[in-house]
Amino acid sequence: MRELTKAEEQVMQILWQIDKGFVKDVLDRMEEPKPAYNTISTIVRILEKKGFVGYVAYGKTHEYYPLVDKTTYTRFYLRNFLKGYFGGSFAGLVSFFAKEDQLDIRELEELLKRVKNEGDEG
Repeated sequence: MRELTKAEEQVMQILWQIDKGFVKDVLDRMEEPKPAYNTISTIVRILEKKGFVGYVAYGKTHEYYPLVDKTTYTRFYLRNFLKGYFGGSFAGLVSFFAKEDQLDIRELEELLKRVKNEGDEG
């Protein structure tokens, strides 16, 4: 799996929300100023080549849907982020945010409890 560009991720976020749709559906959900139709069409075709998006053809029109679910991509992205910025250390990430955001001990304990609970569920 490869990391998405900002534009590709923006399109994927919309496809994850709507489950499937045409280029027009993606474009309708974009914020102003909206990009050109051809720009979104190109991004969707790139996503298809990268293996993130599949489609059903209706004549010359294509309805697109995600092949990679949001959770899978989020997990991949966060692992790369941790590796790139914190040497793969979750503790390093938490330490960074504790210092930057001045988290208090209660907030840190709550964060660790959530992480432990999610680990127990998975």
